[in-house]
Amino acid sequence: MQSTHARISYKDKSKFYKELHSEASGILEKEWFVNLANISALLNQHLPDINWVGFYLLHSNELLLSSFQGLPACTRIAMGKGVCGAAAQTLQTQLVPNVDEFPGHIVCDAASKSEIVIPLIHEGKLLGVLDIDAPILNRFDHEDKSGLEKLVDILVKSTVWPTNFLS
Repeated sequence: MQSTHARISYKDKSKFYKELHSEASGILEKEWFVNLANISALLNQHLPDINWVGFYLLHSNELLLSSFQGLPACTRIAMGKGVCGAAAQTLQTQLVPNVDEFPGHIVCDAASKSEIVIPLIHEGKLLGVLDIDAPILNRFDHEDKSGLEKLVDILVKSTVWPTNFLS
C-alpha cells in the first residue's frame, strides 16, 4: 500500500481527480469492507468543503449504512427515498446544489446544504451508493461528478464483492 497522506491540491480539478484516482488505486485491496473504509477516509482527507462522506449498501431492497466519515448518520434508507434512494432507484448520479430544494430530502445533518450521490453498479447490478454532503450550497459541479464517478468505477472494478451483494 502506498499513500502520500499529503493533501492533494484541489485548485486544478482535473489534476486533483487524476491524483485522487492514482492514490485510490494504490490503496485498494480485494476485500470490499477494507476498500469502503479506505475510500471514505481518502475522500474525507482530500475533498475540501465536505462534512460527510460514506457508503450505503443495498440489502433486502433498502440501503444500509456502511463505512463513513462524519457525524452518525441515518442507518436505513428506502429505495426511492431522499437523494440516496433516488440514485439507487434510477442508477443515476444525483447532483444536488441545494438539498432543501430536493423533494423528500432526508435530513441526517442539518448542516448539509448540497450533496452528490453516485451509485455503485457491478455487472449491471446495484451494490449501493457513495454519498457526499457539503455544508455549502452548490459545492459539487459536473467536474466533481465525472471525477467521483470514475473513482467509484475504479473501486467497483478493483473489489471482490460477495456473491450475496450481486444476487
